[in-house]
Amino acid sequence: MSHAVEATLCYVERAGHVLMLRRDKRPDDYHYGRCNGLGGKFEPGESPLDCARREILEECGLVVGRLRFAGHITFPLFDGVHDWSVFLFHGTEVAEGEPVDPPEGHLLWVPRAGLLDLPLWEGDRHFLPWMLAGRRFLARFDYEAGVYLGHEVCFLDD
Repeated sequence: MSHAVEATLCYVERAGHVLMLRRDKRPDDYHYGRCNGLGGKFEPGESPLDCARREILEECGLVVGRLRFAGHITFPLFDGVHDWSVFLFHGTEVAEGEPVDPPEGHLLWVPRAGLLDLPLWEGDRHFLPWMLAGRRFLARFDYEAGVYLGHEVCFLDD
């Protein structure tokens, strides 16, 4: 039995625009051609918040002041091999820095109203509006071979 991959997914917002990563530099990237937030896998000894701050800094060079926990999502066998356990954060205060493109792709400041027009994973079309509305949630999103099958959600603020 394998352990779940623990990771963070972070959406940094400034002046009504959300920083998105267009994964278009590495064709072997499982997320190639899609846009998503910043984030990555935990390092040993890290808390979810530590991981989120480190990943934002490493992926784009920003230091984010306030990070709000938005939810937790499990993705059973998301990549066909591992379950993913993802802590979702919403950053609304950029403390310092200007974003620099990472090796995975190009960074875009996207107006809130245009997020769902991007090439996203289908599940992101569900949880991004929840996060941007300030809802906190626990969810499970199911995919098979990259195809969205459905989800279950429990809102913590109900």
